[in-house]
Amino acid sequence: MHNTRPTSLREAAKFLGASVLAGAVMAGLAVPAVGALGLAAKGSVESFDELPANMKTPPLSQRTTILDADGGRIATVYSRDRTVVGIEQMSPYVRKAIVAIEDSRFYEHGAVDLKGVLRALNRNAQSGEVTQGGSTLTQQYVKNVFVEEAGDDPTKVAEATQQTIGRKIRELKFAIQVEKELGKKKILENYLNITFFGQQAYGVEAAAQRYFSKSAKDLALQEAALLAGLVQSPSRYDPVNNEAEAVERRNLVLQRMAEVGDISSADAERANKQPLGLKVSRPQNGCITAVRDAGFFCDYVRQVFLDDPVFGRTEEERARLWNRGGLTIRTTLDPQAQDSVRTSVRKHVYQSDDVATAATVVEPGTGRILAMGQSRPYGVDTKKQETTLNLSVGSDKGGGAGYQPGSTFKPIVAAAALEQGTPATKRYSSPYEMDYPTPVSACDGATWNEPGVPVENENESEVGPYGMKEATAKSVNTYFVQLISEIGICPVTGMAKKMGVERADGGKMQQAPSIALGTQEVSPLTMASGYAAFAARGMYCTPVAVESVTRQVGDRSEPLKVPKSACSRAMSETTADTVNTLLRGVVEDGTGRQAGLDGRPSAGKTGTTDFRYAAWFVGYTPNMAGAVWVGDPAHERKMIDISIGGQWHSKVFGGAVPGPIWRDMMSGALSGKAAPDFTLVNIPDDRGDGAGDGNRERGRDRNGDRDLDRGGDDGVRDAR
Repeated sequence: MHNTRPTSLREAAKFLGASVLAGAVMAGLAVPAVGALGLAAKGSVESFDELPANMKTPPLSQRTTILDADGGRIATVYSRDRTVVGIEQMSPYVRKAIVAIEDSRFYEHGAVDLKGVLRALNRNAQSGEVTQGGSTLTQQYVKNVFVEEAGDDPTKVAEATQQTIGRKIRELKFAIQVEKELGKKKILENYLNITFFGQQAYGVEAAAQRYFSKSAKDLALQEAALLAGLVQSPSRYDPVNNEAEAVERRNLVLQRMAEVGDISSADAERANKQPLGLKVSRPQNGCITAVRDAGFFCDYVRQVFLDDPVFGRTEEERARLWNRGGLTIRTTLDPQAQDSVRTSVRKHVYQSDDVATAATVVEPGTGRILAMGQSRPYGVDTKKQETTLNLSVGSDKGGGAGYQPGSTFKPIVAAAALEQGTPATKRYSSPYEMDYPTPVSACDGATWNEPGVPVENENESEVGPYGMKEATAKSVNTYFVQLISEIGICPVTGMAKKMGVERADGGKMQQAPSIALGTQEVSPLTMASGYAAFAARGMYCTPVAVESVTRQVGDRSEPLKVPKSACSRAMSETTADTVNTLLRGVVEDGTGRQAGLDGRPSAGKTGTTDFRYAAWFVGYTPNMAGAVWVGDPAHERKMIDISIGGQWHSKVFGGAVPGPIWRDMMSGALSGKAAPDFTLVNIPDDRGDGAGDGNRERGRDRNGDRDLDRGGDDGVRDAR
């Protein structure tokens, strides 16, 4: 019998296809027979006796849900939209329908149904073409596992589906093993979770949601029949686009269910008369669907996941885990803070404006990112000013090359000087204009030595001598140039590094005294996190966006390790307290008065770069720190004679545009929260002639605009 059956069946292979037939015969009769067909050649079936360890519970790709800190959904992302459910969570109708139409003898045969193969051969021979296959549900399930493991790699998918005898034999061997180890109930459950139902829906739960906006357990008879009919050809029988074909296929399934005794003929007839009853839920995938304008934060979370070794040793491992999905990612995003950022950004800068704004809020002492938003929305329609460039972060996390921070860098210079022993009462001549002092010591014994490089203050009325308190409040350029020239560049770049303030493009801080005026491009997240070190009395914590991650494995959730914030002391408490005292003066009586908060202590610093390509306000309270940048991401539009948020500005200053954005976003984010005070130090008035009096009228520049700030000097060359 074993000698004649293979020959007769192979004769009929021209109707069924050689790969299907040979595989069915060899696995159905005797595994050793593959040698007789010469299939044992290297590369064909050498792993014939090996089963993937995950065959019992295949690692199916599923949707990943990203949550905010309160557990609210931010977005759903997936490589394949799938939600794995147990067989008890599937309607009995759908279980019966899929068996009836795909493998009616499923519970009677083993991995291979020879009777079914012979029946298919007979029908195909009669028609002269392949009209029916002989694969069992178990075989189909195994094939789907191969496709699933191939992921989105087209080469691997082709290998998993190629019509070769070797692949079919391997598939059938696995089917025999699966039948032995899993049993019929589990095979059916796995099959209904893995198979594709069209419209981007993988698995019966996703399909039920896509076509009927309900759970698989609630599917009615006619709905279950429709889904079961899709499996053979999801595109041909697509009910959304091919209603007539879908109805015909559904009714065929109902007829087959009646023939095998799963339902009565009367039930089938009643169901036949029912309309499709679609209630389609469109695919909702990716960060573009994020609520609360949190698309950029969502994408930042994705970047963190793909970059951090805690989620896998290699880029490939991390990408595989992300694409596999089935994750629930709880983030640090605070809904109240995010809503406040969104409201403030929309109020002050319009999507259609020539310039954009980006804002980030972090928590001092923990590094938790509480909010992240920008005026140009997440998307790909450039006509609507949409972008996928995250203006709040550096290039390594989906952002650009950053922006000069201007005078918001000056407090870092002050902190470096204080750590070096410079008193807060230190006075410099601070003339209106001067050349950079030279030479200036840099790192590793180098020296910046470029004589004749000029620098000036914002207006001619700013003439010293000044001490640190008034120079910070008025953002006096020449004061901070003299300060960095005395202490050297290296303590400043060292302090910036301790505070996590680094170039957005990943490069090194340049060794030039112009760094004191904010010439090195950074990101809003960097500045918010750096200033949070002042708020936390000198403790810097690396920014963190992920609180926890769980992965769905079968019926259970498995927690994964997540990145932790690394906190370290950037400066002494005394230094931080002194800087807090200096910067509190900025919002109370300096360039940042328009950013001051009502009813709670705050501190911060304005920043405006040369030619007004960028304007900043970076500030904080003891429990929240935030940075706001406004400018042209392309660094082309100067903010002179410009309308922003419906308001006309002859010149944009850090206090006048970013300041109010910061004030409004922080007011909303902090509403209802405690209002702790800073630990302040006593800094005597800078000079006794009334110049340090906070009520003194501020100077005005030659064009009559308020004296606010200025940072940066494009003419300064790098250290040699």
